Amino acid sequence: MKSSHDPRHIIRRKELKDLFSQTFRGGTFDPNVDKIIIDSAPEWPIEKINKIDLAILRLSVKELLAGKTPPKVVVDEAVELGKEYGSDNTASFVNGVLGTVLTSLNKNENTN
Repeated sequence: MKSSHDPRHIIRRKELKDLFSQTFRGGTFDPNVDKIIIDSAPEWPIEKINKIDLAILRLSVKELLAGKTPPKVVVDEAVELGKEYGSDNTASFVNGVLGTVLTSLNKNENTN
C-alpha cells in the first residue's frame, strides 16, 4: 500500500466494510471463493474464522481470481487491511491463507 489515501486502497476499504456488514445481514457470498478459502485453511472451519478476517479473505480471493491486479499487490493490501481492521493475528493469518491460495491457483494454472 502506497498510502491510505490511494484511491485503490480507499475502494478496497469500502468493499471490505460492505462484505463485513453483509456477514451480519445474512448476505450471500460466492461459493467458489468460499471453497477456495475452505481448501486453503482446512484447520479453520469457515464459520469459525473471525468475521473481519473472512471479509478480507473473500475480498482478496475475489480479486486474485479476477486477475486484474498483481497477486503481490493483492496480498500486500490484504495484510495492510488486516493490520488496520483486524486483531494482532489477522495480518499473519491472512498472509498465510493467501499464500496457500496463490500456490493452489498457480498449480491449477500450470496444469491447464
